[in-house]
Amino acid sequence: MNVPDDLLYTESHEWIKRENNDTVRVGVTDHAQSELTDVVYVELPKMDRQANAKEPIAVVESVKAASDIYAPVKGSVVEVNKALEADPSLINREPYGQGWIFVLKIDNADELKQLKNAAAYRKQIG
Repeated sequence: MNVPDDLLYTESHEWIKRENNDTVRVGVTDHAQSELTDVVYVELPKMDRQANAKEPIAVVESVKAASDIYAPVKGSVVEVNKALEADPSLINREPYGQGWIFVLKIDNADELKQLKNAAAYRKQIG
């Protein structure tokens, strides 16, 4: 399973890449996309949507199931990956690249300290 060292992770299998002081890019991990199997639809969050940490913010549907995607920290959506509307399978092919889901403007960068590093996430998924 691919778990890049330069990202942060949640218990619910989202990855977080810090873009700058106040924004993070969010997607689902390689582990999550392999469990979902073939992603067929992504319900992107609405622009400017406010979300609290651990609040459902998007939905990824696969041939097996629909799964909520959670906000890793409190913030507001400032960008969504429109490419997923035409090609949701980007999540399967490039979970850490073109398969990202949204960018969040975070309210408090200290909340990022609550997330897992790569070693802790690898331990979680075994």
